[in-house]
Amino acid sequence: MFTSFREPANEGLRLLYSYDGYKWEELEGIFLKPEAGEGKLMRDPSIVTGPDGTFHLVWTTAWRGDNGFGYASSKDLVNWSEQQFIDVMKHEPTTVNVWAPELHYDDENERYIIIWASTIPHRFPRGVEDENNNHRMYYTTTKDFKTFTETKLFMDPDFSIIDAVIVKRGKNDYVQVLKDNTRPNRNLKVAFGTDPLGPYTDVSEPFTGNFMEGPTVVKVGDDWLIYYDVYEEKIYGAKKTQDFKN
Repeated sequence: MFTSFREPANEGLRLLYSYDGYKWEELEGIFLKPEAGEGKLMRDPSIVTGPDGTFHLVWTTAWRGDNGFGYASSKDLVNWSEQQFIDVMKHEPTTVNVWAPELHYDDENERYIIIWASTIPHRFPRGVEDENNNHRMYYTTTKDFKTFTETKLFMDPDFSIIDAVIVKRGKNDYVQVLKDNTRPNRNLKVAFGTDPLGPYTDVSEPFTGNFMEGPTVVKVGDDWLIYYDVYEEKIYGAKKTQDFKN
């Protein structure tokens, strides 16, 4: 299953399905109308299945102003729980945004890790970025989506970063696929770590051209497929790899 949305992102959750990871078909209709947050949008929906079969969904609720993200759960992707707004950056009142929350189930510690991009002006060297567009990745963890650990910095690669996703290859073997959001790059890279919370090091050269974002990863056979939004062309692209180097 593939979660998606359509601009201007006010309608809600759309779903696609595939039997092989290569050919995708859209399911007709909207499966969850966004009600959380001030923005009442649903952008960047990220879904993960828990060990009990429950689907957990998080999403961006606004371009600016909302210092948290939306959350809902479902057993069947049709009937959904009451939506929650998870205010993860309320301790940082100058936060500009909370973008693209991404869920990862940490099976070794039986917890959910949620990472997202936020800009806190004047917190980091901005390089070529505008002060209000200088993102770093943050995280919280939860076991039940009722209580959450204190928000902490997830990654500062010394450049503006958004749209990161955690991939587990094996025990003590993790990959982070991320967007270098600096101008003129705006392309995708990978980094490597031994723990899902990092640190992630050895940030690669880009493996895509510019103007790519929103990566998501699935394993099909021996291959990892990395899908991403080619947003200037309004299509989705993909790369295939077995080692995240070639």
